[in-house]
Amino acid sequence: MGQMDAGMKNEMFREEEMDDDDESPSERQIVVGICAMTKKSKSKPMTQILERLCKFDYIDVVIFPEEVILEEPVEKWPLCDCLISFHSKGFPLDKAVEYAKLRNPLLINDLNMQYFIQDRREVYRILQEEGIDLPRYAVLNRDPDNPEECNLVEGEDQVEVNGEVFHKPFVEKPVCAEDHNVYIYYPTSAGGGSQRLFRKIGSRSSVYSPESSVRKTGSYIYEEFMPTDGTDVKVYTVGPDYAHAEARKSPALDGKVERDSEGKEIRYPVMLTAMEKLVARKVCLAFKQTVCGFDLLRANGHSFVCDVNGFSFVKNSMKYYDDCAKVLGNMVMRELAPQLHIPWSIPMEAEDIPIVPTTSGTMMELRCVIAIIRHGDRTPKQKMKMEVRHPLFFELFEKYGGYKTGKLKLKKPKQLQEVLDIARLLLVELGQHTDCEIEEKKSKLEQLKTVLEMYGHFSGINRKVQLTYLRNGKPKASSEEEDSKKDGPSLLLVLKWGGELTPAGRVQAEELGRAFRCMYPGGQAGNRRSLGCDSPIDFGDYAGFPGCGLLRLHSTYRHDLKIYASDEGRVQMTAAAFAKGLLALEGELTPILVQMVKSANMNGLLDSDSDSLTDCQQKVKARLHEIMQKDQDFTEQDYQKLAPTGSPSLVNSMKVIENPVKTCDKVYALIQSLTSQIRKRLEDPKSADLQLYHSETLELMLQRWSKLERDFRMKNGRYDISKIPDIYDCIKYDLQHNASLDLEDTRELFRLSRALADIVIPQEYGINRAEKLDIAQAYCVPLMKKIQLDLQRTHEDEAVNKLHPLYSRGVMSPGRHVRTRLYFTSESHVHSLLSIFRYGGLLNEEKDQQWKQAMDYLSAVTELNYMTQIVIMLYEDNNKDPSSEERFHVELHFSPGVKGCEDEETIPLGFGFRPASSENEDKKPNQGSLEDLSQDEPDQALQVSDPINIQRRSPMIRNRKTGSMEVLSETSPTHSAKGCTSHRLFISCSRQSPEIKPASGLGFEGCSMVPSIYPLETLHNSLSLKQVDEFLNSVCESNSEVQAKTMKALSGLFASQSQISLYSPQQPLSSSGSEASLRPPGQPLWHGSIPSSAVSSAGPSSPITESSGLNFSFSE
Repeated sequence: MGQMDAGMKNEMFREEEMDDDDESPSERQIVVGICAMTKKSKSKPMTQILERLCKFDYIDVVIFPEEVILEEPVEKWPLCDCLISFHSKGFPLDKAVEYAKLRNPLLINDLNMQYFIQDRREVYRILQEEGIDLPRYAVLNRDPDNPEECNLVEGEDQVEVNGEVFHKPFVEKPVCAEDHNVYIYYPTSAGGGSQRLFRKIGSRSSVYSPESSVRKTGSYIYEEFMPTDGTDVKVYTVGPDYAHAEARKSPALDGKVERDSEGKEIRYPVMLTAMEKLVARKVCLAFKQTVCGFDLLRANGHSFVCDVNGFSFVKNSMKYYDDCAKVLGNMVMRELAPQLHIPWSIPMEAEDIPIVPTTSGTMMELRCVIAIIRHGDRTPKQKMKMEVRHPLFFELFEKYGGYKTGKLKLKKPKQLQEVLDIARLLLVELGQHTDCEIEEKKSKLEQLKTVLEMYGHFSGINRKVQLTYLRNGKPKASSEEEDSKKDGPSLLLVLKWGGELTPAGRVQAEELGRAFRCMYPGGQAGNRRSLGCDSPIDFGDYAGFPGCGLLRLHSTYRHDLKIYASDEGRVQMTAAAFAKGLLALEGELTPILVQMVKSANMNGLLDSDSDSLTDCQQKVKARLHEIMQKDQDFTEQDYQKLAPTGSPSLVNSMKVIENPVKTCDKVYALIQSLTSQIRKRLEDPKSADLQLYHSETLELMLQRWSKLERDFRMKNGRYDISKIPDIYDCIKYDLQHNASLDLEDTRELFRLSRALADIVIPQEYGINRAEKLDIAQAYCVPLMKKIQLDLQRTHEDEAVNKLHPLYSRGVMSPGRHVRTRLYFTSESHVHSLLSIFRYGGLLNEEKDQQWKQAMDYLSAVTELNYMTQIVIMLYEDNNKDPSSEERFHVELHFSPGVKGCEDEETIPLGFGFRPASSENEDKKPNQGSLEDLSQDEPDQALQVSDPINIQRRSPMIRNRKTGSMEVLSETSPTHSAKGCTSHRLFISCSRQSPEIKPASGLGFEGCSMVPSIYPLETLHNSLSLKQVDEFLNSVCESNSEVQAKTMKALSGLFASQSQISLYSPQQPLSSSGSEASLRPPGQPLWHGSIPSSAVSSAGPSSPITESSGLNFSFSE
């Protein structure tokens, strides 16, 4: 603060005044001068604050006219005791500095420091000197006369500035703070390109551009991109001890500015943590700006300052206007009143009135949602294997470190280009000398070349090449290879392509994300006020839509969201599309993917190395092949062997098949017929350049089917059973997306290959219970451990910052979070996880009626299709004793995903979402009936209105009655953890009420051929957390060999993070996984007071990342 020795000056003033007016000295007024451009000095916030400032008895305000500031010399400027002056475009800062020297007023914002604020380099230097966290950065200074000379080396996915390497995503900021053209560059693995930010124009603040290379003129700061989950925090200080903070959607996410009904940008008040308040104090003092705005990024459990804007006021907040005027007025009075002999005592008043949240009935509070979701609709996956021995391949293998593990995955464009170059080179040589030493088969090399050239460009998401070192060459010859074998080492090259998310898959994921919102409190449309959407802010675009409860939770940092995806492109894109629907984002998926989706290729958390099958899996596959190779009808014994669990879906498929070899013969004949039909089409000039779905050509389609035709029937006349899933995959795809070709017998091929696939696919994950469990554990233990941590760490810690209580009406306790963890993965993990719940001994079917019904339902489900979901929800009953088992209550839900081509008749029926629990069963004559289910339910009135359904076209909600989870029920006393009411969300069609069977082909499905998704069915809704935790412990521990892998995965997941230990510092999490080691001594696991959200998440979700808290130390 530019303190002043004002005594002399004021004496002088007082003499003049006494001569003029004979006033008594005690009535001398303090003059506060406002010296800024008219646009700023007459702005709404300034006007509101000055009006309030004038209410101080001794303060007068004088606004300097703009023409005086610009044209008059400073000697003619009005006099003042205290000056509020700040730079903006066109403001003569030099003159203001001169005026301050001349008149020496009390400066609210130091003027000399405002030169520094205009240069981002200076801002970062000052922040660094103050020890404030900022992103890792480097400055690139270019001489405008010869811009070529600079320390910048640009690579495909990184830049090197002055020797510092920044991998994409990184941020490029002009050094001049007035220049708002900040660019963010994305990695090729996420689709490349850049997001260009600019000063808001209308409702846009950024735009996505395909340009991937950095700007070549001008000086810039390059800095690491901070993964904030899509929200920025703006902090506004008024002096070192007051800071107001609000969140807005990050302009980098989709560039759409959220505006409310009055057209103002929507911002959400946020409570700062103690550390952040300290940062605000440091920024305010370091830059000597009493009124100062700066930007915080919350990432990985830390807060980083990325921009200091100098003088700025909060817009549209009456509370801030009151506070700001009060703080400024008191500051001026404190400094100047004593010198001017003005009688004034510092008012003592409580700044913040504590708001006491009321308790709410016996409703339960949603605390945690965990979902495991399979990716959406994809193109058929294809792969080709070839053995290679050429030295160039070995050189490539060595170059990328293949010898370390004996395996190599090549996905980057540059790497794929190298493989393509080798293939082209060898083909040229083969063309010139037919007798040369090249052993690679010409046909295979040609296919390699064709696939790698397929899209005209490499995007890391479409294709990959895997190389595996074979010490003695490839073992046995398959159908594709000759017998002339050479000795010596070789490399097995596996080329994989296809398997991309289709446009339909994107839509499915986005729609599901949108429907998912309705599981959160306040998520249903209809009577908004009763659902808690009534709040001081009118939520603009969100108002009145289903799911606004979640959007509000999210933007106010009380939704702790983390999205994980395995490293496959289709899975990552599904996760990004889902996030887009869940959080109502717009635009390209690339920016959303980079900011919202954490890639969890964390040692098997969501990825499975399908190449490294377990021994058990190998044996199961062999047995499966043996049974399926018999040329006779299935015998009773075969039923015993193949379907020991007696699952109806399997038994039905076996009945369809009867004789497996005869069925394979039929399938083979149908494929031959299909390929010959496609060949005929190709010869027909009319259909030669026909465009198929997702820009496939007839040629590519023919390649796809011919390869299956070649591979399915081996040289010895037997069938390769492992190709059945691929055949089913292809025909399913063509039936849905290329039905316009009208090829004959596709339905029959679909029916037969589906019956075969319904046996082969699930049984590859184990035939009897023990095998299913064994194989499932090999895939899933790391994920189960992670789920267990997610559930345990929901018990709250107060360290996480809370929403302003005023803004959280309708959500039960403002200080709490809802934690959401979404895991996107592939079929193997979904199958395995379901096997663990089914066969791991969670509940006893004999004793638990609800579980028996759930198991019957699951064994009737034939296929876990795209977008299959397994959802675990944790509720807390605040009226129960914190240490009682009934305090925390867990529900398990499931949906088999997308509807198949002809599912309507065969689909098994569950019992809806969150049906009445077992305690009320005696009152309900028939659980299947909708009418009975909805007795004594308060949600009758909350029918979702049709217009919303049509407008949002959500496949999950359409023509289903939607209930609210936030309505208090009249029958509340009976709703303990065991007897939770049936607030049904997506009520499934039940056998008794044919009139509400979902109308197929209606609305959404009809118009764009995107099949709708089955609603969630509840498997169980009255589990205690203790039951679930003990179950997860036993499942994870029973598999000792996987234990080490799990701990490796989890430690990898949290290795790079900070040092808060999980529950209590003296209790490291031991690798034994024993119960005692996971909690403080003397407390049961479900005890409500375990601190956990100290280890919460990044994001609009919440300020502290989950990873921040795990300091695993593994005792052997």
